[in-house]
Amino acid sequence: MARDKICRDAAALADALASRREAGETLVTANGCFELLHVGHVRYLAGAKALGDILVVAVNSDASMSRIKRKPSVLDEERYEMIAAFESVDYVVPLEDDTPVSLLETLRPDVHAKGTDYTPETIPERAVVEAHGGRVAIAGDPKDHSSTEMIAALRERGGDE
Repeated sequence: MARDKICRDAAALADALASRREAGETLVTANGCFELLHVGHVRYLAGAKALGDILVVAVNSDASMSRIKRKPSVLDEERYEMIAAFESVDYVVPLEDDTPVSLLETLRPDVHAKGTDYTPETIPERAVVEAHGGRVAIAGDPKDHSSTEMIAALRERGGDE
């Protein structure tokens, strides 16, 4: 069940994954708000999973999303569950902070994936990932899809479709 993949304690998750990592499996992390799901999210998460063996996705909480973007249209618990339902996603971690830096320090991923709206040089978390011996990577298709644009289009149409 998707909810079984939601882990609220990053330190406990790191401990649980230790034996898999010692056996040579690669840990990949990704993060985002994932407010309204679209094909760009599907491709981003599939691309991130292709970079390793274990994919952990940090999903911004309602409070975090309100600080960095706007008040969410879809509540965090539902967003966690939807992302956890993806076959490519092994674990979802709620992200209370505005950035995943603290989570990355705890999990120490082998790879941290960001979408194509970044370059390896512009990934904000690059230094913390590299400080622990990891690398950053770009995953997904061109940034032609946006939850923000979807919301704006729905509002423009009056939301009746």
